[in-house]
Amino acid sequence: MEKNYPNHVAIILDGNRRWAKEKGLPQLEGHKKGFDNICDLAPYIINQGVNVLSVYALSTENFKRTEEEISYLMDIFVNMFSKECNKLHDENIKIVFSGRREPLRKDVLKAMDEITEKTKNNTKGIFNVCINYGGRQEIADGAKRLAIDVKEGKVNPEDIDDTFFYKYMYQELPPIDLLIRTSGEERLSNYMLYEMSYAEMYFPKLYFPDFNREEFEKAIDIFNNRDRRMGGNSKK
Repeated sequence: MEKNYPNHVAIILDGNRRWAKEKGLPQLEGHKKGFDNICDLAPYIINQGVNVLSVYALSTENFKRTEEEISYLMDIFVNMFSKECNKLHDENIKIVFSGRREPLRKDVLKAMDEITEKTKNNTKGIFNVCINYGGRQEIADGAKRLAIDVKEGKVNPEDIDDTFFYKYMYQELPPIDLLIRTSGEERLSNYMLYEMSYAEMYFPKLYFPDFNREEFEKAIDIFNNRDRRMGGNSKK
């Protein structure tokens, strides 16, 4: 039977540090392995027919971690966005970012801006990297921008509905169809709350560095066997 790939898949890249610890490696090595893995997975997933892939790379709360870990992550981001993401550009994939720019390092912002500009006209699919991201913060920031537009007469309050507000998210992307969170944790952790309203959720127990192409296909098989009601009657 032909597989039905979701339009928008979101992945919470969880378990990198625990993966490293179980293997007797420095915990920071787990982050590198995790980001190497998503650089391989992203083009595969989009080439399979997923139009938008969103990944939770760094939350606003993650900045509470040690200065050493945050610095290491910033270095990984610079390398990923300035070098590794060129592979996605070669695959005709557009790269966008969701989250607040403060307090990201200047070299991280520069690498983000350069790869965004470089890939802006690509048409195969969208790779949305959520960095310094929080779902409630996204809604609050969007509400502020909307309030300004209403005050300036750019938006008629009567035109605002549940779909209109997508224009005020960090990126105007379609609703999420499938959320995957690795490591067995079963919570959203403030991730894309507005976009997740009717998403199917899948929580494999393996850590993200071990979540390979075959594991992704398992997730799609499970998604295809779900009875998506979308608030109404069964579609089966």
